Amino acid sequence: MKRRLTVGQAVLEFLNNQYVERDGVEHKFFAGALGIFGHGIVAGFGQGLLQRPGFKYIVTRNEQGSVHIAAAYAKVKNRLGAFACLSSIGPGATNMVTGAAMATINRLPVLLISGDIFARRNVAPVLQQLESVQTQDISVNDCFKPVTRYWDRINRAEQLITSLPEVMRVLTSPADTGAVMLSLPQDVQAEAYDFPEELFRKRVWKIPRLRPDMNVLSEAAQLIRTAQKPMIIAGGGVIYSEATEVLQQFAEATGIPVAETFAGKGSLPYDHPLNLGAVGATGTPGANKVSQEADVVIGIGTRYSDFTTASKTAFQNPNVRFININVAEFDAFKQAALPLTGDAKACLEELLEQLKGYRTDDAYQLQAKQFNREWDQEVSTIYKDSGELPVSQLEVVGAVNEVADPKDIVLCAAGSLPGDLHKLWRTAHPKGFHLEYGYSTMGYECAAGMGAAMAYPDHQIWVMVGDGNYLMMNSEIVTSIQEGVKFNIILLNNDGFQSIGGLSESLGLQRFGTKYRYREEESGQLTGDILPVDFAANARSLGAYVIEATDIPSLKKAMEEAKKQTRTTVITIHTDLYKCGPDFAWWEVPIAEVSEIDTVNEAYRNYVEQKKKQRYYL
Repeated sequence: MKRRLTVGQAVLEFLNNQYVERDGVEHKFFAGALGIFGHGIVAGFGQGLLQRPGFKYIVTRNEQGSVHIAAAYAKVKNRLGAFACLSSIGPGATNMVTGAAMATINRLPVLLISGDIFARRNVAPVLQQLESVQTQDISVNDCFKPVTRYWDRINRAEQLITSLPEVMRVLTSPADTGAVMLSLPQDVQAEAYDFPEELFRKRVWKIPRLRPDMNVLSEAAQLIRTAQKPMIIAGGGVIYSEATEVLQQFAEATGIPVAETFAGKGSLPYDHPLNLGAVGATGTPGANKVSQEADVVIGIGTRYSDFTTASKTAFQNPNVRFININVAEFDAFKQAALPLTGDAKACLEELLEQLKGYRTDDAYQLQAKQFNREWDQEVSTIYKDSGELPVSQLEVVGAVNEVADPKDIVLCAAGSLPGDLHKLWRTAHPKGFHLEYGYSTMGYECAAGMGAAMAYPDHQIWVMVGDGNYLMMNSEIVTSIQEGVKFNIILLNNDGFQSIGGLSESLGLQRFGTKYRYREEESGQLTGDILPVDFAANARSLGAYVIEATDIPSLKKAMEEAKKQTRTTVITIHTDLYKCGPDFAWWEVPIAEVSEIDTVNEAYRNYVEQKKKQRYYL
């Protein structure tokens, strides 16, 4: 049997019939498409969507915003659901490059479908075509090759028959998922072809729980049995695998304490006695103390970013060994580890069976419990309302944490907020902490709030965003109003870039170029009066319900009011540019080796000392 469809129609028909299944539970994979029509995609996919109203199409305001919405949706869905993101040829396509990199780095499934130049070439150069003197087989869509997991250009209709299954193989792969790019020349999109009916049958992609090699598993168990000070570093793979309950059983049975990466925060409830909290450059004192002394580190679903390893200074025990549980072989071998390549939940279950009778000594467990209690007491102190104005960012985090329900989601991406949230947020639910910190994408938050809300409709989403990130991309607030998807934004206005300002100061650069100020004529620098940006008026103009808070009591009241609203709500509050949380570890940012500025020279001397602690793990 054959079906005569255009390429655009065929792609949509295929996507609409893709399902995933894990642990016997089946889900429809695609929730629809996000995008903006342009001349390079409107005829092919616009027509296809018009005749298929059941495949939901959401008109967004920025193509990068489309990808952020899709990525956040996939993250909350534990990668068992996705969106397709459509764009035209040219600037519409390249607007998605940042989002593609973000999705790939974070291992989040997002399908990008972009228009492209004419395959038959006879009308070239077409509008928005990038010409090359070296080849005619290139377009701006080639920019996506380094930032996607799978990339294909469809120059003939029948190429879809082999390409589309590969698209799904990658999108549903626990190890290889990320952004996938289909580049579709605009003339090919509209061409008809007799496709085999089998291409459009319902297909269920089984998400496997890969099991580790038994010999390596036995070796790992033996190594743990010899450990005096083992620790677990829980990464995002714990949550994507839905392994949080098994991890808790493992920690309680063995007495091995757990520290959490950004993506892994929520792997254990914050008040679990064996939860050391955040680890690495933005870690707690207890987690970093245990890291320094650990003789065996069990990394679960982590890729060991420089924040997790404190730029390779975290693990100072000269005899430290690593065991990595990771579905991706690439990550399992990091740190010269003993690699348990497999699903986090499956590996933990089988490793626990091999460790029957093993427990760390009581004193070691007591130390972990003490670290947990002491840090929670410190968090209470940090959260306390000082009554001073402007309020500190730390007080705002405390207020939001207090008013939000334990099953709500706090969402953030870039600036100084992620570090403070990593250390301070009391996470009680595996989905309660949503940080995009693999790429730390400024502008992610307001768009991602919508994606998270669509994936998690029964609880509140609390987007926490600074003024710098908000100004980069707030356009998808309009999209959320259009679609009736409600979430909340806590907008902290500190008149500048707090994170980079603080980093600049630590490097001896005196916060140069990080404040929102007028340029002074006499000095020629941005050191004049503060810029008069009215964030509340801006948010109202986009259709949001807006509440202006001035202090912590009014912020808490505003949050209670926001819970009752049915449309996206923005709460603005002015915060102190200079007050953010304490740091307990180092993160490497190179400093000028020679300078005429004394503060830079002083910072460089400290930098040299810190680098002496860096290690190779071989």
